[in-house]
Amino acid sequence: MIVGQAGRLQYEAVLFAASLRQHSPRFDGRLIVVEPQPSPKWSTDPRMTGDARTALIELGAEIVPFTNHHFGEGYRYGNKIEGLAAMPAGEPFVFFDTDTLITGELMDVPFDFDRPTASMMREGTWPKEELYWPGYTATWKSLYDKFDLEFESTLDLSQPDDYWQRYLYFNAGWFFYKDPAAFGARFLDYATAIREDRPPELVLQELNPWLDQVALPLVIHSLGGGRDTLPTGHLDGAVSYHYRLLPLLYAKAPDAVVSALEAASSPNKVKKVLKSYEPFLRMIYQNRGQKVREMFDRDDLPKREKQIRNRIKKANFWMR
Repeated sequence: MIVGQAGRLQYEAVLFAASLRQHSPRFDGRLIVVEPQPSPKWSTDPRMTGDARTALIELGAEIVPFTNHHFGEGYRYGNKIEGLAAMPAGEPFVFFDTDTLITGELMDVPFDFDRPTASMMREGTWPKEELYWPGYTATWKSLYDKFDLEFESTLDLSQPDDYWQRYLYFNAGWFFYKDPAAFGARFLDYATAIREDRPPELVLQELNPWLDQVALPLVIHSLGGGRDTLPTGHLDGAVSYHYRLLPLLYAKAPDAVVSALEAASSPNKVKKVLKSYEPFLRMIYQNRGQKVREMFDRDDLPKREKQIRNRIKKANFWMR
């Protein structure tokens, strides 16, 4: 499952589908693109344009509509939550953010769909340390208590107390489970409950855009999952790459990922669509990405992503 939507996401969706077909030739599942429909939650039509829809269908995708009842324009990350209701119930699924490349054979990934997990390629973005906040333990425990969930077993005791990596926290760029209906219902329940009635310990914390990543570990724990139920080296490794924005891909990614991007984006039917989106036109087809790549040593990258972004922006090569 990916989300397809007007704007940048529809072009990312086409590139995702192309990379799946290019690099996972044995994939025999369904690629479902859930698409939000016009509703009071959107001020403009969120549906994809004709060229993107045609390209996705030609790449074997199924476009399935859904209607936003709880999220929408004010919180677009909610599409991954509400869109799960449009998926076939009772069948194992994997969700990917559209800004992801499939770079290897997806059928070789040893998913344990009974034990859900999500991407561990994350930084300590939430909760944010504040002057008068109660600390990491109290903040996270208040959420587990809110939903009557056991807390202690979620802790990584190899990490120091009140250090962000001690607590169950994921990037929501991919996750999986045996049933999208059950996962989606739990995700929606937890996310809306946190948004509408947060524990007092969260009063200083910003939930936009972090709401999905705040609720996600609670959902995964409640369904019997946890960190690292999938062996490392597959997703966020040899089989997928979450690039987020193309300038970051060209700056940071291994050579094999850049080669995978170029292979997926080279067929004419894909190129025709992607070239109509200026960041893809300039970064992929007019070689601006290679100019960005020449600016960085992959073996000696700046420690902070902000430094990478600023260097690209200073060279006037930043695009999103």
